Amino acid sequence: MKRRCSWCGDDPLYIAYHDEEWGVPVKDDAALFEFLILETFQAGLSWITVLRKRENFRKAFDQFDYKKIAKYNQQKIDSLLQDAGIIRNKLKVHATISNAIAFMEVQREFGSFSSYIWSFVDHKPIQNKAKTLKDVPANTPLSDKLSKDLKKRGFKFVGTTVVYAHMQATGMVNDHVTDCFRYEEVVGGNK
Repeated sequence: MKRRCSWCGDDPLYIAYHDEEWGVPVKDDAALFEFLILETFQAGLSWITVLRKRENFRKAFDQFDYKKIAKYNQQKIDSLLQDAGIIRNKLKVHATISNAIAFMEVQREFGSFSSYIWSFVDHKPIQNKAKTLKDVPANTPLSDKLSKDLKKRGFKFVGTTVVYAHMQATGMVNDHVTDCFRYEEVVGGNK
């Protein structure tokens, strides 16, 4: 039996996310935006709650097309707040729109959001060596710095813990524990 990070438990959806996505470097702007928005909706909730609603989020938010989201009007906002398939938090829905606008501003300034965000790790993943889940931090000085910069650029719901979770999810940091079968696979894919 494969050894995994203990946080994914035995839920098949969580296991698939752990085995196929978490910690794999993401450099595509559309995918980075999706993860950023999902992480902001996760704030204060469990990640499995968001994962279970992920397809509903994709449908409700036009496949996370940030150009469309930036133009959402009150009618669209009202329909989102009535959509039982997503997390209906008014502040987070509004933040998604402002984050789409800020995201495009970053693209204009840096050429891509990927270039901007990956510059914080010198464009290569940080390979942590956590032995247990207790060794994995909830945030770091680097996530503090990135969070502060994102907020300065107008992003919302991007506190240091949300930002660190985004860094983990998109492979900016490899926080698979060292005895997890994915640890070496993720390291090996980044050489």
